[in-house]
Amino acid sequence: MNKRDWEVHPPLIYPDYKSTILRGPKNPLVTIDEHLMQANLPVYGEDVIGEIDNDLTKNGITNGNPVGERIAIRGKVMDELGRGIPNTLIEIWQANSAGRYVHKVDRHNAPLDPNFFGAGRTLTDTNGNYTFYTIKPGAYPWGNHHNAWRPNHIHFSLFGTHLESRLVTQMYFPGDPLFEFDPIFNSIPKEARKLLVADFKLEHTEPEFALGYEFNIVLRGRNSTPIED
Repeated sequence: MNKRDWEVHPPLIYPDYKSTILRGPKNPLVTIDEHLMQANLPVYGEDVIGEIDNDLTKNGITNGNPVGERIAIRGKVMDELGRGIPNTLIEIWQANSAGRYVHKVDRHNAPLDPNFFGAGRTLTDTNGNYTFYTIKPGAYPWGNHHNAWRPNHIHFSLFGTHLESRLVTQMYFPGDPLFEFDPIFNSIPKEARKLLVADFKLEHTEPEFALGYEFNIVLRGRNSTPIED
């Protein structure tokens, strides 16, 4: 496993992000046997991906369309040389447009959307490209400190072909006024924060349907996407 680049990735314990004090490792890391690190598991094929799994505007519909601003997210998963990584499983999860998750522990008193499940998945194509359709998530309070609000964001999880190849990160939206107040975003080294902010792309916008954003993910190297532990 490559050594962690502290100029890109956040520290394991960041006191302003209070839960890291409890969950950050305090003992030496455990070495994984080499044969386990190289085991070709998990392996994902196209047969595990449903036709609308990548369309969160449709995969949770029960009696109508979800409420909120529809967006299309396109991007590429690549290595440090810009080469696309094919057949990478990408999963996303997020709050709805009112800032609430479909989860039993979410106690935010914003309304649930009966037509929005808030999760999806897809595989990158042969060139490493992917697409998601979804609703722009709302900000929400999270209790880390007085008057704490999370910026609009979408969680991303990527799986490769073996056990050590998972990456978990977050995608943010340009110009969010909550950036300067959010300890999670600010735990990222300053020069690397821009790697987590999607770019608005008019060419990705679909007329009469959805605004378009681009979010590329780099797995290795100095420009790698910051990971969340």
